[in-house]
Amino acid sequence: MSEITRRGVLKGIAAGAAVTIPLLGDNLAQAAKKAAGLPAWKNEDFYKDGKFDAEAAKKAYYTLMEFHGFPIFPSLKTDQFWALDFGLGKFMEVGMAGVFYANDKRDDYLLHDIWLLPGQMIPEHCHVKIEGVAPKMEAWLVRHGMAWIYSVGTPNPGDEARIPPSHRKIAAARKATKTTPGEVVKLEVAEQKHSMLAGPQGAIVTEVATYHDNAALRFTHPDVKM
Repeated sequence: MSEITRRGVLKGIAAGAAVTIPLLGDNLAQAAKKAAGLPAWKNEDFYKDGKFDAEAAKKAYYTLMEFHGFPIFPSLKTDQFWALDFGLGKFMEVGMAGVFYANDKRDDYLLHDIWLLPGQMIPEHCHVKIEGVAPKMEAWLVRHGMAWIYSVGTPNPGDEARIPPSHRKIAAARKATKTTPGEVVKLEVAEQKHSMLAGPQGAIVTEVATYHDNAALRFTHPDVKM
């Protein structure tokens, strides 16, 4: 098992699924977060001089962990634990934190934990076949909170409305599966686009998957940066 640092993550971030809360006005969204017992974070809380403040983001995720009673392991206080806004500048809409516990190419497996703040989305993406690497297959176990896991298919009522504004027009994955603690959703079709959106109390998700290679990662949004 190889330990992956934040730099390694920027080269090989495992993507997952899509989670969502119902669309609300800004004021109502803040009220919903307060009602959930979490701080009413604002996007500007995570930017300093126009740049993403990863340390401020990590502190927010520690608060999420404490809220759900998730243990803050020593590794989560190191660079093995990372936070990203995907270069879009909309961290409260599109962002995540994670840690790779394992990403083994020889034996073809990955173990990854994902953290999402309330209403936060992992950008839509897919994993394609490249030389020496098969398309990544993955499954997600929600441990705390709730996640909407999006895939390609006929949307259920309300699914499209939940997609954040940055992705609503361009998303191919428009059908959501509401996933609560103890429930598992898997990627059924190789190379299929998917995303994840957190519910009003955020989401803590464990991902198990085949080997992840960042060179095989394709985002739908043209402005996403790692």
